[in-house]
Amino acid sequence: MQVQLAGEARRPDRESEDFAAATSEALVLLDGSSSPTGLESGCRHGTAWYVRRLGVHLLARLTDRPDRSIAECLADAIAETAALHGGRCDLAHPNTPAAMVVAARRHGASLEYLVLGDSLLVLEPADGPPRVIGDNQRFPAGEELRRQVWSTVPGSAERAALHLEYTLAVRAARNSGTGPWIAAASPKAAAHAETGFVPLAGLRAVAALSDGAARFTDRFGLGSWGDALRLLGESGPAELIAQVRAVERTDATCERWPRGKAHDDASALYALL
Repeated sequence: MQVQLAGEARRPDRESEDFAAATSEALVLLDGSSSPTGLESGCRHGTAWYVRRLGVHLLARLTDRPDRSIAECLADAIAETAALHGGRCDLAHPNTPAAMVVAARRHGASLEYLVLGDSLLVLEPADGPPRVIGDNQRFPAGEELRRQVWSTVPGSAERAALHLEYTLAVRAARNSGTGPWIAAASPKAAAHAETGFVPLAGLRAVAALSDGAARFTDRFGLGSWGDALRLLGESGPAELIAQVRAVERTDATCERWPRGKAHDDASALYALL
């Protein structure tokens, strides 16, 4: 694989909670689940710390354990990262650091993939339309509350209160069997990821995007997924993120394109096969 990647924090003064890395055989992209400022997590490390360590452990497992399925590799990486917290972190806390995950690796004559959460893997076939995989852990019970958040004024006390209510509802339900699954402290979440194999002979390239970068198509409609793949291949991931940022700046109040944050951490990875 020939890989290009880029990432940008949502604000210059904040640490990105995304992580992207690759070898010539495997790639990973993680999008940390951010929390409202001041919300207790039970962890002294934080989301950015967690995402980086989980990403590194997952990439290592993908490359050194071909005998383990990609879901088993994620489960192993979650367990290994949980062990790094130590006894001072409460990993049973519903707001313990967590992340969406995209991963792929060459496995014989196929590409093996995994997606957990609202980040996306986009397959670019040699012929035919792109195939988009991901956004597979929706939370229907919280959709109305999320729409209420989007209908309020960014930065207002009303939005902050509704966002906190939505966040607490998601945290209470996730990884419980009644809500979305996400990579946190329990390895069993890996079994709920979307996984599969695609013959390499029919693939030209693959792209992985956090939801902040996927706004190019999903939220702003700057082009189709075919357009996004062409932009990634011709100008690189940094240009795709730059175009997303340019649109965000024209709608700082989130009125034209309702969304939870005016800007989000954005990461994109493009691998030519």
